[in-house]
Amino acid sequence: MLTRIEVHGFKNLLNLSIDFGPFTCIAGENGTGKSNVFDAIQFLSLLADQSMMEAAQEVRGVHGERQGDPRDLFWKGFEPGNHRMRFAAEMIVPLHVEDDFGRAAKASSTFLRYELEIGYQEPSGLDRFGRLTLLHETLAHITKGKAAQHLRFRHSAKQFRDTVIQGHRSGAPFISTTTEADESIVRIHQDGGSRGQPKPAAASRAPATVVSTITSSDDPTILAARREMQSWRRLALEPSALRRSDRYVDPHVMGADGSHLPATLFRVAHDTPGADPSQVYARVAGRLSDLTGIHVRDLDVDQDEVRQLLTVNVHEVAGMTLPARSLSEGTLRFLALCVLLEDSSVRGLICMEEPENGIHPANLNAMVDLVQDLAVDPSEEPGTDNPFRQVLINTHSPGVVQLVGNEDLLFADTAMHRSENGSLNRALRLRPLVDTWRANKATNGSFVTKADILPYLTTPVGAQLTLSGDAA
Repeated sequence: MLTRIEVHGFKNLLNLSIDFGPFTCIAGENGTGKSNVFDAIQFLSLLADQSMMEAAQEVRGVHGERQGDPRDLFWKGFEPGNHRMRFAAEMIVPLHVEDDFGRAAKASSTFLRYELEIGYQEPSGLDRFGRLTLLHETLAHITKGKAAQHLRFRHSAKQFRDTVIQGHRSGAPFISTTTEADESIVRIHQDGGSRGQPKPAAASRAPATVVSTITSSDDPTILAARREMQSWRRLALEPSALRRSDRYVDPHVMGADGSHLPATLFRVAHDTPGADPSQVYARVAGRLSDLTGIHVRDLDVDQDEVRQLLTVNVHEVAGMTLPARSLSEGTLRFLALCVLLEDSSVRGLICMEEPENGIHPANLNAMVDLVQDLAVDPSEEPGTDNPFRQVLINTHSPGVVQLVGNEDLLFADTAMHRSENGSLNRALRLRPLVDTWRANKATNGSFVTKADILPYLTTPVGAQLTLSGDAA
């Protein structure tokens, strides 16, 4: 669970700090940079799994082609100057994880703060794009005694906080960075604290972060941080992927684009301990029928033994059977989220941009309820019936804003920032609603009132509220 992120120097994010709860909705006009928050989270997630240059390529959607310039990620990217971007992430990590060899590992602390600074080295020789350089990396624990100061969203101390925050740590952090002879040296400090000296490495020559290199159970807390960051996913559900049938040999985990929906639903229905597959299908069908205009009796996953294909079929009240490829785009996206809701193995952070796309206004309530229900309930203990999931969405829809609770809203706009050379540029600003848990710590007017967000709360001037004229 990502409880806080701090970003400086990444795209149009300057000195940006965001506290997250289980569910957060960022609302704002197009072009403010709301998606850059998702990009920053995705970049951190990719950095836990890939080299810095590979992560830079993927976060910008180049999909592996080495054609992009890493300077695009920096504030005022191609202008001369000292390119730096800094990140900090506070997160609750899993207590028990497996390493890349299938061996069990147990973290010594589950509430951590990760800090990272990345620079840029100009191209030389045949190098066209230059490269990203690691300047600073640390991973430290947050004590149980200080947890309440960091988790300011409403939650149960006994059922939630005391359950997810475990372990004890004193002394050195798990990863530290020092400067020696003008060289940044990154060190790994082992969990036990008594198994030899810290392992040093020169940061400037590192192609990847330290976290991304931890693959074994020898450093269980760093491994747990890596697993947590790897679980941060950005959903971009594509109708073409959602409509496809799955082969028996295809993965049984839904992709970020919604691929492998039939195989995922089949696995959830048949592999959930003590669950009757028909009951799982019935719950998904019941949730799908919340959509106005959808008359679902039940649904299932058809097994074509001849072609060895799995296909989701929806059975309507009128008797018609519709395969997934016949459903509308909005219905397909809603169905995919219904399946995720049933899949207790899906943990971590789920980012979704404009989930209302393709949804009829009459169904906004059902969609908002669904994305909120995907998030963990912090008043209860996380478990199979309350998966430890977190949801972050963005929107520019007044309808969505009016349906989301005040405590879960952040409003995006831009504010002028004066650079060192005196030039003025716009940077993203995120502000909570007054008298909510985020605003209680905010200063200097860094919150909004209802008067500030009237476009989200009132009907636009000239909007047609009733049908006029001869209806015949």
